[in-house]
Amino acid sequence: MAELKTQKNNASVSEFLDSVSDPVQRQDSYTILKMMEQITGEQPVMWGSSIVGFGNIRYHYSTGQGGDWMLIGFSPRKQNLTLYLMGGFEKVEELLSRLGKHKTGKGCLYIKRLSEVDLTVLQDLVAQSVQLTRAFYTDKGVD
Repeated sequence: MAELKTQKNNASVSEFLDSVSDPVQRQDSYTILKMMEQITGEQPVMWGSSIVGFGNIRYHYSTGQGGDWMLIGFSPRKQNLTLYLMGGFEKVEELLSRLGKHKTGKGCLYIKRLSEVDLTVLQDLVAQSVQLTRAFYTDKGVD
């Protein structure tokens, strides 16, 4: 199995966020950064060239292959702020119903602007994702 292209690195998170051209998205990114840092208790780290991640999980497939990935993260993409919530969305549907304007993918939450969502609900979603992901990897005996 090939190694993931997106790897943790030593690039500057603040330089990356300062390079976001849209001033509202840049400010929203710093708000999410602070929120995720407080919830996880982890320092932000760049993953690849465009994802800010927090924490680290070790995953293993039944094939014996595995690797490292972030506990939670986000990326200010051109169209949306993308939040990588590893815990999935099945157990947080009620929170999603109260969040405000958003879209979801398999493990991604897409938000155009933080002004379009309820920040308290977003904090709850991030906290739930962290809790569910940590529990899953602890239950599996994975670092």
